[in-house]
Amino acid sequence: MSDMMRDDTMMELFRQEAEAQTAVLSRDLLLLERNPQLAEELEACMRAAHSLKGAARIVGLDEGVRVAHVMEDCLVAAQEGRLLLTPEHIDALLYGSDLLLHITDPILANDNIDQFIARLEHLLSAEPADSQTMAVKSTQESFVPTAPADTTISEDIAPTDTRPTESSERVLRVTAEHLNLLLDLSSKSLVELRQVKPLVAALERLRRQQTVASRALATLQEQLKHEGVSETAVAQLMSISQQLNDYQDVFSQKVAALDDFSWQASQRTRQLYDTALICRMRPFTDVTLGQARMVRDLGRSLGKQVRLEIEGETTQVDRDVLKKLEAPLIHLLRNAVDHGIEMPDARIAAGKPSEGLITLRAYHHADKLRVELEDDGRGVDLDELRQTIVKRKLTNAETAAQLTEAELLSFLFLPSFSLRDTVTEFSGRGVGLDAVHHELRELRGSVQLLQITGKGARFALEMPLTLSIVRSLLVEISGEAYAFPLAHIERMLDVPRSDIVQLDGRQHFWYQNTAVGLVATSQILQRPDVALDRDSVPVVVVRERDNVHGLAVDKLLGEQTLVVLPLDPRLGKIQDVSAGALLDNGVPVLILDVEDMLRTVEKLVKSSSLHRVDQRVSAAKQATRKRVLVVDDSLTVRELERKLLLNRGYDVSVAVDGMDGWNMLRAEPFDLVVTDIDMPRMNGIELVTLIRRDNRLQSLPIMVVSYKDREEDRRRGLDAGADYYLAKASFHDEALLNAVVDLIGEAQG
Repeated sequence: MSDMMRDDTMMELFRQEAEAQTAVLSRDLLLLERNPQLAEELEACMRAAHSLKGAARIVGLDEGVRVAHVMEDCLVAAQEGRLLLTPEHIDALLYGSDLLLHITDPILANDNIDQFIARLEHLLSAEPADSQTMAVKSTQESFVPTAPADTTISEDIAPTDTRPTESSERVLRVTAEHLNLLLDLSSKSLVELRQVKPLVAALERLRRQQTVASRALATLQEQLKHEGVSETAVAQLMSISQQLNDYQDVFSQKVAALDDFSWQASQRTRQLYDTALICRMRPFTDVTLGQARMVRDLGRSLGKQVRLEIEGETTQVDRDVLKKLEAPLIHLLRNAVDHGIEMPDARIAAGKPSEGLITLRAYHHADKLRVELEDDGRGVDLDELRQTIVKRKLTNAETAAQLTEAELLSFLFLPSFSLRDTVTEFSGRGVGLDAVHHELRELRGSVQLLQITGKGARFALEMPLTLSIVRSLLVEISGEAYAFPLAHIERMLDVPRSDIVQLDGRQHFWYQNTAVGLVATSQILQRPDVALDRDSVPVVVVRERDNVHGLAVDKLLGEQTLVVLPLDPRLGKIQDVSAGALLDNGVPVLILDVEDMLRTVEKLVKSSSLHRVDQRVSAAKQATRKRVLVVDDSLTVRELERKLLLNRGYDVSVAVDGMDGWNMLRAEPFDLVVTDIDMPRMNGIELVTLIRRDNRLQSLPIMVVSYKDREEDRRRGLDAGADYYLAKASFHDEALLNAVVDLIGEAQG
């Protein structure tokens, strides 16, 4: 049993050694492909192969010894000048590197190893022949190069750089769960320690009150002395006063000590939290390991020469961000090689070098991570893109001809959109850029495409440095605090109620010369409305692609950086909520999921169930009878509706036609208008139109009651701005009263 445990331990050590050394081989072999004379890189590769041979011999992997030995022979021959490394040699050596990385896999067939050794020995002893015999395709089919940091990033935190460095810094593996717990505890300690400050302030106030009391006692002592009180009583009083002064001195010292402790502890706790947060940060190189190899192999399989250059490899990023960033980067790199970089002949004809260049750079910009991926390829053919948009019936030819470049490029991010008519191994399925956009939104980030036709394209990705903290806007909704991530917010506004207009049956306000739909956040979160007697509405403006929405809240509380606390997974996905946090005062707050909220808004719009934001003002009014204006030229209908509403408790006024009703509306306040359509002087449609155009009356609920029951008549009334359409043919008592209650509630507000 101990031998088995020892063997398992040794194999795990060999796998770690293989990960580190094959990363060196992959990196330096790509450099040698461009310049076979690089002595330092040749030496590094030879040492890596030699180390793997020794490690394989120690653990008894004879096949690994054979593979590493023939690779070492090839590299030594290159060092001694007996062999000039060609792309065929590099292919074979990279293939051998993959074999060594997976040599402990029991599924690995010896035939692959024998074939590899025979091939490399042939290349050593003869002129390079069939350049495609050991093509990259076999490498990709047999083994997919796996960056050694992938497992580390996803399973545990190990600041182990697989490339050799001069640093002698010690490395300790810590599981991600333990590190998350450490960050959680440190953040809670930071919040709880802030509660000491109010205690220190209260004790300081008590100390000042004691000082006042001590002075009053001294004054009383002097008064008693002058009033002839016995010396014994004065002496006792003096003794008490002295004791009180002594206690006050001790108390002052303790308060000062507590204040000093609070400051020192807050500094240490902040350092603890910052250190725990830094431990989650990893260099950007962790997500780029193996990418240069992937770009090179993919390019060769397509008959292209492509090189990847990486800038900003030491840029520090949160491990969770790196983990989620890997898939979008792979999508974009494959897209650049397949769609962007041209074939060598085409590049030479265009005056470019035969080798295409892709540059990947990462850097900090303010408090965000910016990643730019740029290629010197063909860019995007805008005419071809227009034709594809029309061909896929996404718009007509006339509209497509008027689209700007930015609008055209936005189509590339649509689901299932591709410029390829056929599906290949690498493209044509239309999932690449759509997946990139989706994953960037999951990171609370964004992606932008810029291009110059014939010159190349550049993708700019922007996202938070960490998902552990989030800069948020705190708002109050229904008496409770909620947090909007600032990454989703375009602007905060205080919209005057007079600027809220009714368009297409929905409330809007004007923002940057565009009508933006307004929604009560309390309705989205299914929270009760709060009565606010204000002339303006606090609004959070959020944007999703080209769609802008206004979310009305009760109060804007300001910005704050919050430590993200994931919700218990047993709760599942909570609608419209992404996570929790603690405010500086220890009060819990929910961080809202803006994308989820916008999907909820779409459902409310489709179901025509949006509430009016200004209903909260009417709720603030005194509990008086609600007033209804009935406008109808028929005396019988007028009286019937008036009596029904009076019996239900409403205060009812009547008007004989539209003009009479319009004059009454301008003179008196009403909570609801019930109007006919066909009337002399001014019909109901004209009355509704006038009401909706008036800033003071435009939010007034309107019900149309008419004998016309055709769909076009109903649509005509609703399009004019009516909130409800009731046909007189189907008119009965409960139908009218239920409609009124739906619009303005019961008679007593």
